[in-house]
Formats: sequence, C-alpha cells, structure tokens
Amino acid sequence: MMLKLENVDVFYGAIHALRNVSIAVQPGEVVTLIGANGAGKSTTLRAITGLLTPRSGRVTFEGEDITSVPAHKRVARGISMAPEGRGIFANLTVLENLEMGAYLKKDRAAVKQDL
Repeated sequence: MMLKLENVDVFYGAIHALRNVSIAVQPGEVVTLIGANGAGKSTTLRAITGLLTPRSGRVTFEGEDITSVPAHKRVARGISMAPEGRGIFANLTVLENLEMGAYLKKDRAAVKQDL
C-alpha cells in the first residue's frame, strides 16, 4: 500500500470537517476526490500533506505511520500539493514558483533540465 488514511477525523476549531475518512491508494493507481465545495477534498489533501493534523485516525505512507510527521519532512518523501489559483506565491514569477517545487533537489543541472 502506497498511501492509506484510516478513520481520519479533522477539525477546524469546533467544526468537524472530516469524519471517519478512509482511503487506500496502491502504487501506480490514480485516485480522485470529487465533491461539492465544502465536502472535504482540500481538507483531506491537507491531512495527507501534513498541513493539518488529524484529531484521530492515521495516515500511512509506504507502510510508515506519518500522521505526526511535519509537512516539510513529507515533502522530502515526495508528498506535496500543487497549488492552484490564489495558492501560488503571487509576488514570485512563474519561473520562481516552479523553482520552489525543486527546492530540496541538490542537482541544479537536473532541475534546469526538468524546467
């Protein structure tokens, strides 16, 4: 199992945003989250990426419990979100925003080739 959420509950203050969410993703599998505004799609992704910590349940990645692993350490493992719209760094150029996605890579030549 590549990624697994088990009975995840996430709150924004007193608001119970995710209730008992479970998802399993196999290597190579494509999974989509579809729903109306406020259905919990972004909250689920934030729980996976570590931007929100579940109050209960757990998130595992490649068999390791990452529920309490900080977001920056998850990025190093390859877990991240691609922002859309207002989620980008508005004060940076398009190129600078793209370069932010490679800030952990040490091989500058490879980054340049990827761009």
